[in-house]
Amino acid sequence: MPNQYVVPAIVAVTLLTVAIGFYGLKLARTTSDFLVASRTVSPTWNAAAIGGEYLSAASFLGIAGLILRDGVDMLWYPVGFAAGYLALLLFVAAPLRRSGAFTLPDFCEVRLGSRRLRALATVFVIFIGWFYLVPQLQGAGLTLQTVTGAAYPVGALVVAGVVIANVALGGMRAITLVQAFQYWLKLTALAVPAIFLALQWQADARPPVTPLDGPVFRTETTVVVSDAATLTLPDDRTREVRPGDELSFAAGDPVPGVSGAAADAAGWLLPNGAGDGDGAIFGTYSLILATFLGTMGLPHVLVRFYTNPDGAAARRTTLVVLALVGAFYLLPTVYGVLGRIYTPQLLVTGQTDAVVVLLPGAALGDGTTGRLLTALVSAGAFAAFLSTSSGLLTSVAGVISTDVLGDGSVRSFRLATVIAGVVPAVLALNVSGLDISQVVGLAFAVAASSFCPLLVLGIWWRGLTDLGAAAGVLAGGGAAVGAVLVTVLGPPLTGWPAALTAQPAAWTVPLAFTVMIAVSLATRRRVPVDVGSTMLRLHAPDALRLPGKATV
Repeated sequence: MPNQYVVPAIVAVTLLTVAIGFYGLKLARTTSDFLVASRTVSPTWNAAAIGGEYLSAASFLGIAGLILRDGVDMLWYPVGFAAGYLALLLFVAAPLRRSGAFTLPDFCEVRLGSRRLRALATVFVIFIGWFYLVPQLQGAGLTLQTVTGAAYPVGALVVAGVVIANVALGGMRAITLVQAFQYWLKLTALAVPAIFLALQWQADARPPVTPLDGPVFRTETTVVVSDAATLTLPDDRTREVRPGDELSFAAGDPVPGVSGAAADAAGWLLPNGAGDGDGAIFGTYSLILATFLGTMGLPHVLVRFYTNPDGAAARRTTLVVLALVGAFYLLPTVYGVLGRIYTPQLLVTGQTDAVVVLLPGAALGDGTTGRLLTALVSAGAFAAFLSTSSGLLTSVAGVISTDVLGDGSVRSFRLATVIAGVVPAVLALNVSGLDISQVVGLAFAVAASSFCPLLVLGIWWRGLTDLGAAAGVLAGGGAAVGAVLVTVLGPPLTGWPAALTAQPAAWTVPLAFTVMIAVSLATRRRVPVDVGSTMLRLHAPDALRLPGKATV
């Protein structure tokens, strides 16, 4: 029987989002309002808004699914996602705000005076934004399909439509209010069910998460396979399954081993337990580097620091974000761990990303409590898609408006919003089987290999030149984009080729820094003549109130 509370909960979140957006519309009148909220957002509001847009489908759904499937190795995702704000605090937040820029391409021109570098940065902003948007829309389609049975495109189109309308009508002013509200909704939507789940686990005599013989089905279960896989049966026989295959298991039957997932307790608990050893350590370090450095290169995160009144406020914002994001990331781990006990069938179906929305009903039963908690989690998941998509769309639309359409007016921003939203929506409708966290992790790798070196060297090294910056972005960022395309669109790889393309940051980030420094040294005559005054403006105390080059 369908859950009668899910659709009303999702509708309520959607209507609240639209209502807050319309309220923000009253405050948005100028181009500055649409792009940077006139730089008047307080640190507390901005931190909640950053938390709202940063905690995406990968955070809300994907991390729990990865922990369910692969075990403790996947804890590096939440650790890296949260720790990335420490690097942002130390190296980027305050100087970036003092630059006076309001988009990443704008910063490139302010710092290095190159229109060509600005155009290159525009291309990477659009690629990262669209590549990050697709899994948000995919997650919306998956969630609505899982909890209501609706067709996959419905959820993706609903989120795309609401976000395009909100951003086009109210810009940064409107989505700041929306995202701050949605952070607290997402935190509540995970925290409240987590309490009930922990109490249920206690009432069930604390069943072990990793029994020596592997997980078992607690009840009679029939599953429909979503992804092709090789199953290892209890008698060590193997069976190939394809999408659409239906399998039945009795209560107490062991869960068969699934190719690509941790096969036993040791594999789930020990680092690299599910890997084949070839490049596994490399992949782990590469993931850490991508998540730690990628945050400072994400356009939709950086654009929020342009909305602070000054550099000191940008630093205070980052400190608050560290606390908010760190608190949130404690919760997906609980869902992934308890999913091993109550939803082991997801290992067989391949839909591990659905563990967050299915776990309350599986653990607490089909009664009113289980249904209400499922509705709450589903509403929180939709809030995740809406808030992250809003931030991504704003950053991409701002760049398209100022650097592609050209005039940066309110009218061009609204047209750019429609363009920026339609493209990923079309892509999401045609791609429904991507691993959400893997795709987001690859977006982090591209950001870490392109904008991270550009910002760090641009802010802290006087010797950076426009040619050096462009060469580094093309070498590191281009290599990361190539790895992304091979991973997503190419044939399955094994061994070191698979490790180098699935997690490329460990070699693409050093490549970008090396090329950027080497080419800058070779072209040192192209160092901007006003580099001294620019660096002073980036690092001088806010009390001096030095004017920025780029203002809106």
